[in-house]
Amino acid sequence: MTTLNYKAAGVDIEAGNEAVRRIKRAVESTFSPYVLTNIGSFGAMFDLKPLMEQYHHPILVQSIDGVGTKMMVAKMMQKFDTIGMDLVSATTNDIIVLGAKPLTLLDYIANDKLKPDVIEQIVLGMVKACRENEISLVGGETAEMPGTYLPGEHDLVGVVTGVVEKDKAILGGDIEPGDVVMAFASSGLHTNGYSLARKLFFDVGGYTVDTVLPELGQSVGEALLTPHINYTRPVLHLLANHVHIKGMAHITGGGLLENIPRILPSHCAVEIRKEACPVLPIFQLLASLGKLEEVERYRTFNMGVGLIMIVSPEVITEMRAALSVFPAFPLYEIGRVTNGKQEVRLI
Repeated sequence: MTTLNYKAAGVDIEAGNEAVRRIKRAVESTFSPYVLTNIGSFGAMFDLKPLMEQYHHPILVQSIDGVGTKMMVAKMMQKFDTIGMDLVSATTNDIIVLGAKPLTLLDYIANDKLKPDVIEQIVLGMVKACRENEISLVGGETAEMPGTYLPGEHDLVGVVTGVVEKDKAILGGDIEPGDVVMAFASSGLHTNGYSLARKLFFDVGGYTVDTVLPELGQSVGEALLTPHINYTRPVLHLLANHVHIKGMAHITGGGLLENIPRILPSHCAVEIRKEACPVLPIFQLLASLGKLEEVERYRTFNMGVGLIMIVSPEVITEMRAALSVFPAFPLYEIGRVTNGKQEVRLI
């Protein structure tokens, strides 16, 4: 008679324990003094009393996001050390645009077969990004689910929690015609548009992840795995210096065309000057490979723009001065607010 156990069914508890042993010290190095529980607790506890002392009316801000099919490129490259950084950026950028300071991150890693070395690479990437941005990686879940994912596949999701003073939340309500659209550049695709990009590079172009293209100055795989930029530090620096930002948008899925309208009042539209946007070769190459129409490009990809900020014209000089301590984050003036109905026009 055959004796079955959990490992024979495809779930290796000891592999999970080994993964935790590998990452425990690194994860706990991200903890702020307000984290009250260690890795392994049933839940993560965070002391809110200090927040009550620092804020008059603190509002918790949360967001959940993943890295999408960028994980497929990591699998093809067998390189997982930056994908965790992508997760931190994808989630935290979504709440800093509301004016929130990120506090904690929870992660969820699912796969068909748990490999401790892969989990370690992924989590160490998260740890690096969390430490750089003063975020506590307070916990996570690793789910080994044979039969649910194809061999070697992983899914990666994170939940970020932050805080903002209620009367300082940036919701776009005071945006008006005449305001200016300022932007930070992206580093590439960030974490959006990978299903189309993989189709174009690997199926249409016939390239592999190891193909070095002169237009990119690196291999296709390296270009596709370029980390998603985290804008937490420059944005929080602007806010700490009392720069009045009326609205911000993280340019993710939907591109400029669908993300900017999310913050516009009903009587406002935005004109984006295409020639003013940062130019990244990867988007020119993708457009050529797929013969993509303009609307498709600007609705699928970020087209070189990672985050936009809408401000009054008189604030621009103040913004540039405040950002002088962040030379890696040059500002681009890419458009203006006009009368309209919550739309983006490319000019």
